Amino acid sequence: MNTDASFASLRQINAGVLNVGYVDAGPAEGPVVVLLHGWPYDIHSFVEVTPILSSAGYRVIVPYLRGYGTTRFLSSAALRNGQQSALARDTIDLMDVLKIQKATLGGFDWGARTADITAALWPERCKALVSVSGYLIGNQEAGKVPLPPKAEFQWWYQYYFATDRGRAGYDKYRRDFAKLIWQLASPKWNFDEATFDRSAAAFDNPDHVSIVIHNYRWRLGLAEGEARYDELEKRLAAAPNITVPTITLEGDANGAPHPEPNAYAKKFFGRYAHRTIDGGVGHNLPQEAPQAFAQAVKDVEHL
Repeated sequence: MNTDASFASLRQINAGVLNVGYVDAGPAEGPVVVLLHGWPYDIHSFVEVTPILSSAGYRVIVPYLRGYGTTRFLSSAALRNGQQSALARDTIDLMDVLKIQKATLGGFDWGARTADITAALWPERCKALVSVSGYLIGNQEAGKVPLPPKAEFQWWYQYYFATDRGRAGYDKYRRDFAKLIWQLASPKWNFDEATFDRSAAAFDNPDHVSIVIHNYRWRLGLAEGEARYDELEKRLAAAPNITVPTITLEGDANGAPHPEPNAYAKKFFGRYAHRTIDGGVGHNLPQEAPQAFAQAVKDVEHL
């Protein structure tokens, strides 16, 4: 892991309801890859993946999700909405304004879910998919179903966020909270303070707490979404299959809640492969194993 790695420059563009901060690296005419980060992480999860891909001829787009880094809402009146379909719509809006007709999508955590949804609902815009932890599309009804106690325990922060105390606690201790999640989700990843601080700056976004809290409350049916996304959520509630070529990845030391590969393999109806990445690799797989993630991006369109 290169703790000195950084992105040369960041761009800003209005897309949909947002002004999006994003990295645009590699040749402008190269095949496009859009890389999507998770929580509580940021674009630096791909800081070593990006030069690997750009040097191989890919144009690499890495946006800050809504509520992170330099991404801002265009309207102060807009609902700070973290529901799953909103983040996927953001991806399509960004591709539209950048005039990207089709791209390979890759991500982990929130980013994997967003990439999954984009591939499922807009397959004509998705050339191929690289998804850490596989099929992560959910719905509110499924989110209301109790899990066995051990599984519920892994989601402790989701229930904490359902309370006023949890919102206040996350706001007050957002860096301490994020560091704890990093440690729990990647127990064998020995990241240093500089690596963490580089990403933690993204959580100073004025909408960050609102987006995170809404995301987890919405999953449990404790917060309303927006009517503009109702039709998309109706389609997602049917657990649509993904038909584009896909490689799913999993680290051998992922400490975050995640499904087993055999539980979701049948959701991928196109050319498909799964790879488990060994060596103590945790939840933040692109940053912990950048070569393996980049290789999957290179390989997926040739399955």
